[in-house]
Amino acid sequence: MGGQRGEIRQRRVYEEPEAADGARVLVDRLWPRGVAKEAAHLDEWCKDVAPSKELRTWYGHRPERYAEFARRYRHELVGSPARAALGRLREYAAAGPLTLLTATKSVEESHLAVLAEVLEGE
Repeated sequence: MGGQRGEIRQRRVYEEPEAADGARVLVDRLWPRGVAKEAAHLDEWCKDVAPSKELRTWYGHRPERYAEFARRYRHELVGSPARAALGRLREYAAAGPLTLLTATKSVEESHLAVLAEVLEGE
């Protein structure tokens, strides 16, 4: 595809915003507990790229299921609502830094890691 892409960062929504964050996009299907909308400093809440409730429930953040979770999640990302949302995320990434935000405790074993790979790989 070409073109310069900004850095794609992965952070928890509970962390303080940083100047280097660029566009801040929450990519969870559910709003995080205890976070006021104003305090999140979001540019967008992009629910359509979050894993389905069924996939999230099946995975349950069990490390032994991560590889299969990542495979199934990639498959979900080619679906209709996710495809449009991925386009918006690509626009943010092309314009400068993009920070993907989640409430998940382990960012490294979450959908953020897979989503960042998908965005960086295309």
